[in-house]
Amino acid sequence: MDYAAAVESIMSAARDRTALAITALAVHGVMTGFLDPVHRRRLNGIDLVLPDGQPVRWALRWIHGVRLPDRVYGPDLTLRLLEVAAGEGLAVFFYGSTAEALQALVAKLQQKVPRLRIAGIEPSKFRRLTASEKQMVVDRIRSSGAQLVFVGLGCPRQEIWVYEYRNLLSMPLLAVGAAFSFHSGTLQQAPRWMQDAGLEWFYRLLREPRRLWRRYLLLNPMYLTVVILEALRLYRVPVLFPDGCEPEESHG
Repeated sequence: MDYAAAVESIMSAARDRTALAITALAVHGVMTGFLDPVHRRRLNGIDLVLPDGQPVRWALRWIHGVRLPDRVYGPDLTLRLLEVAAGEGLAVFFYGSTAEALQALVAKLQQKVPRLRIAGIEPSKFRRLTASEKQMVVDRIRSSGAQLVFVGLGCPRQEIWVYEYRNLLSMPLLAVGAAFSFHSGTLQQAPRWMQDAGLEWFYRLLREPRRLWRRYLLLNPMYLTVVILEALRLYRVPVLFPDGCEPEESHG
């Protein structure tokens, strides 16, 4: 799916107040599902899984012959959706990150998208929520008047969140990765040429080596190996469906 199709599908669900779970996955997000069978079932239960990273888009072409003109990058998709929502007067909700980061995000978005209606914001508690806390989150989002929820909890917590809340909220729920940090200005994006070349991971590794070295130096070679084996028809990842997911306390 490309940007145009993704925006139309998501906005159609928002207009109709229909439940829809969406995530945009780069290599790290894909590999969380590859390594964890329970999480793989969750990802297979999400309505739209979009190719956030260029290596994911390339793998779709090599393995499945899907020739997308571009990736569907979470931060860019977020901005496109906010612009459409602002034009149509649809209210949005931001869930995740810290209170300070959300306030910075709102301030920046009010400059970028002046007509945007923000129904509410809620920071993460950075722990599992109890059943009663989860219900209170649902009630607050419902009563806010929001028609789209953007979720920035980091991978894989944000995918768990949209999977768990999908049937509780009649609106699109989007796991958008680092979009909150990029659009608030708290995290710098890689230059466009590095993004297009599939080198965004290298830029982020240089900026946060202690936090990200395991993610990129271990998972990237593993991803490339599996992609090559699949492209050569020497290996096939077992398909697991969401019915096997065990219930758990909600992430927040």
